[in-house]
Amino acid sequence: MTNPSARQAPFSLVVISAGTSDPSSTRMLADRVAARVAALAGERGEQVTISVVDLREIATEVSTALVAQFTGPRLEKAVAALHGADGIIAATPVYMAGASGLFTSFFDVLDKDLIIAKPVVLAATAGTARHALVVDEQIRALFAYLRALTVPTSLFAAPEDWSDAALNQRIDRAALELLFLMESGFAEKVKDQSWDSYQHEYGSRAGTAAAMDAINLDSDLMRLATGGSAR
Repeated sequence: MTNPSARQAPFSLVVISAGTSDPSSTRMLADRVAARVAALAGERGEQVTISVVDLREIATEVSTALVAQFTGPRLEKAVAALHGADGIIAATPVYMAGASGLFTSFFDVLDKDLIIAKPVVLAATAGTARHALVVDEQIRALFAYLRALTVPTSLFAAPEDWSDAALNQRIDRAALELLFLMESGFAEKVKDQSWDSYQHEYGSRAGTAAAMDAINLDSDLMRLATGGSAR
């Protein structure tokens, strides 16, 4: 299957994983979705670049941002990735019948304008199927508050689901929904034509999302701040 209107520039897909183990079933689920999005895009003559934000690697910076409102370099890099994302996959393990504290804390410290209208696949893993409704009952509400555009199909995997063909079918469906929304350019259209109609004061950390457009992320200073080297 090809897409005659396929764009030339690759889509940017950001995976947010709150898995804490290595290997992590949460990361595994998110990676499977990302790989499927890339494969479907390839069938349509498009390309997808995938970047992963592994929250366990920046947990200290997330907690510092919560208590001191200081954004460390790795957290800043994650924010920049989300700012430039065409699509997002957000995956969390379920603890105490809800999303993990690390997952919710990460989104708590973000500028509430950052992912307005961006398409998102929501995914969760747990040790029992009793938590299957957590994604739609709790996590979807969080992203509604952030004004993101969540795809209709949510994903959940308990241990018995990994060998069930139905999980692959749900992954295919969610991946295709995400790709269609990325192709539509909905988030960019909202930003270009309807941004001023949103409330940007409440919950916005000094207009971070809007200010990102004015920052040269490829400058020597920004590369040094995020752990790279100057040219």
